[in-house]
Amino acid sequence: MVYEAVLVEKEDHIATIVLNRPESLNTFTVPLARDLNQALIDLNNDIDTRVIIIKGAGEAFCAGINVKDLEGKSPLEYYEWITLMEEWAQTIARIRKPVIAMAHKIAVANGIGIVAAADLAIASEGTKFGATAINVGLFCMGPAVPLSRCLGRKKALELLLTGDTIDADEAFRIGLINKVVPLEQLQTETMKLAHKLAAKSPLALQLGKKSFYDMSDLEYKKAFELTGNHFAMLCTTLDAHEGVNAFLNKQKPNWQMR
Repeated sequence: MVYEAVLVEKEDHIATIVLNRPESLNTFTVPLARDLNQALIDLNNDIDTRVIIIKGAGEAFCAGINVKDLEGKSPLEYYEWITLMEEWAQTIARIRKPVIAMAHKIAVANGIGIVAAADLAIASEGTKFGATAINVGLFCMGPAVPLSRCLGRKKALELLLTGDTIDADEAFRIGLINKVVPLEQLQTETMKLAHKLAAKSPLALQLGKKSFYDMSDLEYKKAFELTGNHFAMLCTTLDAHEGVNAFLNKQKPNWQMR
């Protein structure tokens, strides 16, 4: 599929969605929001793709929503607009394929939202993260959802209410990202992680991700009931038996995806 504001690159079983508005620090417009969401759906349906990476073209990852698009809308139009601006976050949680955010230089507002919503995240040294909408009289309502689940209430509210930015080291310390690397190693380290995931059983990886998100908002007992059912289902697959047999016989598994 041809997209207007993102690029899609594929290597082996790994697909990379590139936010492609470098002249505007990859700020969100209607085309970018629509394309990001659709690309996630398309790659989830692509049999060959096992892992998805999101990165930004040019000098920064993403500097949020293009505030020039703010004016001139009715209340209903504002609601439809902001729903589209945040739809990709729900899509990341809903799709089967794991999503890695690869952040550099700037990840603020919707940029920090992508990082928080992604299943995993790697950033280059010196990257700045922030829920900065409060600084222009707005509020990062959409990013607040994954941030609150990623960081907990107090730290998420600190970022949301102050609009302060933090660096990559602090983002790693509080659990917003999984790893900090030098900028020149960002692509290599992200691909290394993606290849590690792509080498796992696709069925186990995808059902495991679904189970994780499905149980996250359940009460303790119901979460165990749901994950128990999911694990029982996984045990019936050929790949589960292939993986166990390969482990016992010290062989490389040949995943059948069934």
